Parts: sequence; structure tokens; C-alpha cells
Amino acid sequence: MPVQLREEVLYLRIYLQPKASRDQFLGRHGDALKIAITAAPVDGKANAHLLKWLAKQCRVTQSQVQLLSGDSSRHKRVVIESPKVIPQALAQLLNTTS
Repeated sequence: MPVQLREEVLYLRIYLQPKASRDQFLGRHGDALKIAITAAPVDGKANAHLLKWLAKQCRVTQSQVQLLSGDSSRHKRVVIESPKVIPQALAQLLNTTS
């Protein structure tokens, strides 16, 4: 399941597409959520940009968003603590997977 919400913690399985024309959720990609970001995958910039963008989307501080795995891979696992907002793209996946 690409998106899970357990006890105020949002777990995401992500397939990342760097160097896109804009930051956006692109829907499912196999068992992951596909996200496009504008940053290039150089020196951790794509990871930093992804975490900052997810924090903004969920209205939380950057310290509440953590990369659990996939530091140098397109496949990533991210956790977001106590999201104030669950973006529509994530909410739709929550509703279809629970």
C-alpha cells in the first residue's frame, strides 16, 4: 500500500521522478505513490526538496518529515508525523487501500 495512516503518522511508499517541470503527485506507480519534483538528483538535493515539499503539502514542520529508506534510490519510504492536512491525492489512495 503506497499510503497508510496509523496513529497520527502517515507512511508513504514513493517512486520519485526528479528533474520534472513542476512538483506534483502523479498517482500510483505499482505499489508506490509517484511524485514528480523539480530538483535534480545531485548531492541529496532531490531528497531535501521532496521532504520540504511534503512538509508544505501536509502543513507540518520539516522536522516532522523523515526519509526512512531510499536515500540514493527512486524508491523511498517517508514518514510524516501528525499531518495537519492530508492532500487530496493522498486521501484518495488512503480511501482505496484501507
